[in-house]
Amino acid sequence: MKKIFKLILNTIPRPLLIRLSYLATPILAFILKGKKYTDPIDGRSFSKFLPYGYGNQRDNVLSPSTLSLERHRLLWLFLQKKTDFFTTPAKVLHFAPEQAFYKRFRALKHLDYTTTDLNSPLADVKADICDLPFSSNTYDVIFCNHVLEHIPDDTKAMKEILRILKPEGMAILQIPQDLDRASTFEDNSITDAKERAKIFGQYDHVRVYGRDYFDKLRSIGFKVEEVDFTKMLSSEEVIKYCLAPGEIIPVCYK
Repeated sequence: MKKIFKLILNTIPRPLLIRLSYLATPILAFILKGKKYTDPIDGRSFSKFLPYGYGNQRDNVLSPSTLSLERHRLLWLFLQKKTDFFTTPAKVLHFAPEQAFYKRFRALKHLDYTTTDLNSPLADVKADICDLPFSSNTYDVIFCNHVLEHIPDDTKAMKEILRILKPEGMAILQIPQDLDRASTFEDNSITDAKERAKIFGQYDHVRVYGRDYFDKLRSIGFKVEEVDFTKMLSSEEVIKYCLAPGEIIPVCYK
């Protein structure tokens, strides 16, 4: 199964993959129904989750129902347990909206919810993250998760996010993390897609962020909280929800 999923991820264009996934999830959810693991986003339980990864595949991480990964489930639990996101009116901008969240956030009537991306079929506004068409100080909440590692000029992108965020607004800027690495690694001389997937985790990533990511956000002007939310959950919950222990949520404020 791992080889099949890896082949699908690396051969089917992402916009088409998103459309096909809507047909596949009901079947997968039925086949894998069980009680061992639970997706907190929709509350459904399964005998196991699916493998996922463009380079090195991880076992038991992709929810059969919402297609959420560890980071999505972690963020959902954080928003649910530690913020007022699900109850308080807010103007929200969501970059490259994830399928696990898109319909659920859209259905929240107290949110003024807008999505943006250059290529995603789920985007309301087609826009370049380095040159956004939105006014300064516009959004209460911004989600930009697993996007910055695709952007050659991530400094400009971070500055644009800070510009359009309201004072005291919250931006959650998750990225693939290698927290054992002190410094972020980039090498544009590596052009082979397979080699890039091996080194950067995905063929279209341009860097691997290290611990210095959080300080870079601070240098841009954000106040950054490095939230290790898995430490606030029991070990049983971490296993039940198939989370990645020690993953840090970068919660940024203006």
